Amino acid sequence: MKSIAALQAVVTAIGFDGEPSDAELDAIEREMPLIVAELDLLDVEIWMLDRPATVLDERRIRRARNRVLDERRTLTNRAGVAQSGGAA
Repeated sequence: MKSIAALQAVVTAIGFDGEPSDAELDAIEREMPLIVAELDLLDVEIWMLDRPATVLDERRIRRARNRVLDERRTLTNRAGVAQSGGAA
């Protein structure tokens, strides 16, 4: 039977302090408009759980969904521009 102690030391050699790295924080900051839009959509959906939908409510949901789609498109386009700058 093989011992995995040597492999385990390699995995646990890097200390984890529980804090996100600068790259992770930057990614969260780039995605924050999408996160906020998704939270707004969730708020509208929760608000409408126990009531019949009116025309105004349908508009609110449609606007919130469109905002999420817009933010996703914007984020995707930004990521595409950042990645397309490499050598072909």
